Amino acid sequence: MKKLDLAEKLKRLPDSPGVYLFKNGAGDIIYVGKAVSLKNRVRSYFQSTRNHSPKVTSLVSQIADLEYILTDTEVEALILECNLIKKHRPRYNVRLVDDKTYPYVKVTFDEKFPRLFMTRKVIRDGARYYGPYTDAGALRETLSILKKTFPIRSCKQKSVDRQNRPCLNHHIGRCLAPCSGEVDPQIYTEMINNVCMFLEGRQEDLVKHLTIRMEEAAQDLRFEEAANLRDQIRSIEKVVEKQKIVSAELTDQDVVASAREGEIACVSVFFIRGGKLLGREHFILDETAEMDESELLTAFVKQYYIQVEYIPKEILLSSSLNEEDVITKWLERKRGSKVRLKVPQRGEKVKLLEMAEKNAAEELAQHRAQEEQARLKLQSALLGLKEYLELAALPRRIECYDISNIQGTESVGSMVVFVDGKPRNDLYRRFKIKTVEGPNDFASMQEIIKRRFSRALKEIEAIEQGKMDRINAKFAELPSLVIIDGGKGQLNAAREVMYELGFKPIPTFGLAKEHEYLFGEGNPEPVILPRNSESLYLVQRIRDEAHRFAITYHRNLRGKRSLKSILDDIPGIGVKRRKALMEHFRSIAAIRKAAVEELAEVPGFNRIVAETVYEYFQQEE
Repeated sequence: MKKLDLAEKLKRLPDSPGVYLFKNGAGDIIYVGKAVSLKNRVRSYFQSTRNHSPKVTSLVSQIADLEYILTDTEVEALILECNLIKKHRPRYNVRLVDDKTYPYVKVTFDEKFPRLFMTRKVIRDGARYYGPYTDAGALRETLSILKKTFPIRSCKQKSVDRQNRPCLNHHIGRCLAPCSGEVDPQIYTEMINNVCMFLEGRQEDLVKHLTIRMEEAAQDLRFEEAANLRDQIRSIEKVVEKQKIVSAELTDQDVVASAREGEIACVSVFFIRGGKLLGREHFILDETAEMDESELLTAFVKQYYIQVEYIPKEILLSSSLNEEDVITKWLERKRGSKVRLKVPQRGEKVKLLEMAEKNAAEELAQHRAQEEQARLKLQSALLGLKEYLELAALPRRIECYDISNIQGTESVGSMVVFVDGKPRNDLYRRFKIKTVEGPNDFASMQEIIKRRFSRALKEIEAIEQGKMDRINAKFAELPSLVIIDGGKGQLNAAREVMYELGFKPIPTFGLAKEHEYLFGEGNPEPVILPRNSESLYLVQRIRDEAHRFAITYHRNLRGKRSLKSILDDIPGIGVKRRKALMEHFRSIAAIRKAAVEELAEVPGFNRIVAETVYEYFQQEE
């Protein structure tokens, strides 16, 4: 079927709620938005541009294609929009800076006996996530308190049904030993629910709940249980004592305020539960230069509350939201009861917002200072490399190459790219060695250098002939400096290929592994960078990144080969079942431990196939 062009898609847009995705010429998603009427909203971008802001004008100039997803309601469109922005991180959407790295507390409700741990990945797996938190140290302290207060299992396996005896944690009172049947699942689940109350900031409700249980246990002469509950209450009360009362209403509130400087903004969120200030988090947002405060807070509220488990009864804002009605409906659906969005004008609530604004401004100033300090360090590193290596220009784009193999098997190469001293992951490339057999690093290095620069020649020619846009070219931009991870041998091998392809002028150095000396072509003496210089630190980071990227690819290939060789020997296990087995269990170790009943739950499996797999691993042992 012939693909519709953009103009034809615009004509066919439905008058229905949904989400639209704009793509550039390379097929990358550059903007995600929602609309009550896709027809009216999307077409408005392509009408007269006189009233468009510079940002929207720039966006429209890059739109080469669009997709849309229909939803039943505007609330559903809003939820989908938030999820797609988080997944794709489009260039023209306001986004939380580095939101993928914020830590969360994960409670594994998808398991019979849930665990509690810190994670930086949020996936739809049936677990419950609390966060995001911007202070990993404070989060670890919170987890430490929880694990001392509540005997939650800390073992890593999902299933605990096949353990013969409890571990040491049970003997020291740190685990209820569900693995050996020491605790009823209902009692364990109640403990996990108490942990969730704590994480939601409802410590006082939790204390009341535990006090009632303690009194009931004492009345029934279950003194050991009553003593355990008493100790839990005391631990929680110590946390509550440190919290400051800031609201006379004794209600649950979030206080959200912002500060901005140029394209960067900081939003501060204060968490008030039962009138007490539990804590605060600060979030940096970029691409905000052309937004007023209402637009900024609207974008933040949608991205923040899509990933927050607990929604308070009231959210205080320093400005009204642009989509207040639909956002309110969405938050109420998530909370399960009424939610008030307020912009207070007087009283103690205004003072709370002023406090949040002051903290946001202070955090933004610190962020700016850190950015400037990092920029100066990178500038110093690049200037140093230019001087020490006697380069004609600043090495704005540095490429580093490395080879990884074990005795010549699964040999791979990596290319990492640093632009202005920062890693550009989207420009990284990995190479599976195709023409070299056995452990020959020199020939392997020649192969990846030849593939990289031959591709550059083809793309440069295609651009000159008008057959390719520069934006779609991945290899046409040449490096200012090439670093070969290895000594003189690898350097000479790489330079031989670069001469052959006409890239002699590109400065190239070999990095010796032992002393981190840089060897240049035709010079027997190495360049020794000062031990504490920013230039040396940058070269080390680049080398380590090339090594990491290469060895990760090598391990993946080796793991797939090992997996294939093991599962290939099991009768009745073909490609599809092999894939289903790995997607379900994630590792050979987990498959080896699985019971027949667990194996039978894999999609495409039946009892007979499950028994075959189980018996194979039993015989193997």
